[in-house]
Formats: sequence, C-alpha cells, structure tokens
Amino acid sequence: MKSKVYFIAVNEQDQPRALELKLLRLLSSSNILNCIGQKDNVAVKMHFGEEGNTGYVHPPYLRIICDAINKRGARPFLSDTNTLYRGRRINSKDHLKLADEHGFTTDAVGAQVIIPDETKKENVAELKINQKFIKTAKLLKIYLEADAIVGVAHFKGHIMTGFAGALKNLGMGCAAREGKLAQHSDISPAVILKNCTGCNACVQACPVKAISLIDKKSNIDNAKCIGCASCIAACNFSAIEVNWAAGGGTIQEKMIEYTKAVLKGKEKKSAFINFALKITKECDCLAKDDPRISPDVGILLSVDPVSIDKASLDLVNKACARDIFKEAHPERDGNKQLYYAQALGLGSLEYELISVE
Repeated sequence: MKSKVYFIAVNEQDQPRALELKLLRLLSSSNILNCIGQKDNVAVKMHFGEEGNTGYVHPPYLRIICDAINKRGARPFLSDTNTLYRGRRINSKDHLKLADEHGFTTDAVGAQVIIPDETKKENVAELKINQKFIKTAKLLKIYLEADAIVGVAHFKGHIMTGFAGALKNLGMGCAAREGKLAQHSDISPAVILKNCTGCNACVQACPVKAISLIDKKSNIDNAKCIGCASCIAACNFSAIEVNWAAGGGTIQEKMIEYTKAVLKGKEKKSAFINFALKITKECDCLAKDDPRISPDVGILLSVDPVSIDKASLDLVNKACARDIFKEAHPERDGNKQLYYAQALGLGSLEYELISVE
C-alpha cells in the first residue's frame, strides 16, 4: 500500500505569514498528529541552526507545530543533540545559548527547549538492535523515553549522504556522541601542518594519548585514535579537520540503522515534517549562509519517513529538471539511504502525494 504524503506548494515570493497559514492548512488537512495521545510526552526533533546559517526551520513554524501538539493535550519539547565538530553546538551550554539567539525560546515556541548534556552518563542510553553494522545503538535517553516523536527537518543537500531530510534528522540527529562516531567510524581526523602552531592544546585534550608533537607539529596516531573529535574542538587554529568526504560508502546504512533504533517502539507514534525551502548544497551545520541550489518547493507531512524523503527528493529534482543533489555531490547516491530504510521496514518508496491548496 502506498504511504500518504501531504504537500503544499511554496514559492520564494511567499511572505512569512503566508507560509505560516499554509502550514496550518497542511496540518489541519493531514491529521498526521492523530498518532499523539493525550498526556504524551512528545519529542520534537529538529536542528537549531549553526551560527551564521539561516537555512534551519524557523521558530514561528515550530510554534504552530507545538500549538497543534498542545491542543491534543500532549506535552511537546524541542530538542537536538550536540555535534562532533568544532563550533557553538559542541556542548549543551553554548548550543542552548545559540538556540536562544535564533529565537527558540519557550515563550516563542510554546514548548520547553532541551539539549541534554551527554557528558552526564544518565542522559545516554544503549539499545541493542543487532543490525548489519550497528549492534548496539547509543542514543540520547530523552528520545527513547518520549511517548511520541515528531521529526521537523529542513530538506537540503549533504556531503556525506547526498541529501538530508527526515531519516537523517533522526538517525544522526538523535545519536549520542559515541553513536555519531560509530556512524563516522571510517573517518579519522588529520593535521593541517601549515596551520599547526604546536600549541599542545590537542595533545592535552586527547583522552587516549593518540596525539604527540613531532618537530613542533601535532601528529595523530590513527591506531590509537578513537575518533572522538576532542582535538578538533580544542584547536583554535583550524589545524585539525576530518575528511568528511571519506567513508560515505557505509555511513548512510549506519545512519538508517540508527533511525530504526530511534523509532523502535514508536513506529505508530511518529510523524514527520519536511521543509523543502531554501534548499542548499550542504547541511545547516555550516557556519555560513549557504546559497540556494533549487527553487523553493513546499512543505511535506507524513507518518512515513521513507516516503516523505522520497517525495521531497522527487519534487526538488522535478523543480530543478535534474538530479540536483547528485550534481552537487557526484560521489554520493542519496537513494542508498532510501532503499536501505525500506529494506529495514521503516517505510515505503511508494507514496501517494496529496496536494493541499
């Protein structure tokens, strides 16, 4: 049976209030939030945006979504996890401050904003899934303990997965630091010698003593490296980076296995909203305002994460009259995540697109 994907078209001339009204009509027509019960604790998983980036889904839309959840007698909270890479989203304190600066406050969105501190062991949970790559998923406990989950994603390109939408928002986005590392385990950091000042910060930050100074330059022993990215966070001279273009062969499948872990037990208690607006080549983690590579397409809703990502991909490529993400990232085939997700029973590639006026 084809999954239903609800869609409302948007163009770049639409003013913010017009977009808000379209989202309201779409939520009303789709009834996708019917999966949420009274008194449910609902995790609204999203991305609060990196500093300097404007592609993330903005607070007024989250207010509409959270109001709709509140009207069902449930308790929504907005949440994201911290990053592996250097920046203001690497720890909960700075991440929350950035979210506040971007307008994600309790008063603005009608829900509590939570970014768990995973340096506290009680905030991380392990879940056995025994998949091809991931045997035990390491997730933020807050997502496992929620009664329902609503994924709110900005649909865009991504250097590792070709494109990113509902599936990546959960699979990578709900993983704890060790879970993110497991998904990126084919990737290890490298020193950019010309930038290295020999300041010793990375040596002191490394938890496994995998870094030493040789001729006043940092040297990483890959045999000891656990890929924790602490050195990247510690370096103030952009001298340590990860080759994110490597390891793309398996990262999509690992990501999907993590998505399956996040949704375990919530298969009938989850909903997904993709904003195919300001579609960019790279993800919202870049600390810059990435330009559009596609016209605005619209907003999509579904209870099927595979169908909503497939429909989003099809609509964007139709608007561009070509596979824009394959053009942007020729070494990545984003369809891989879709086919693997269908194979793991997360949803269907076959969908019925229901347009809302």
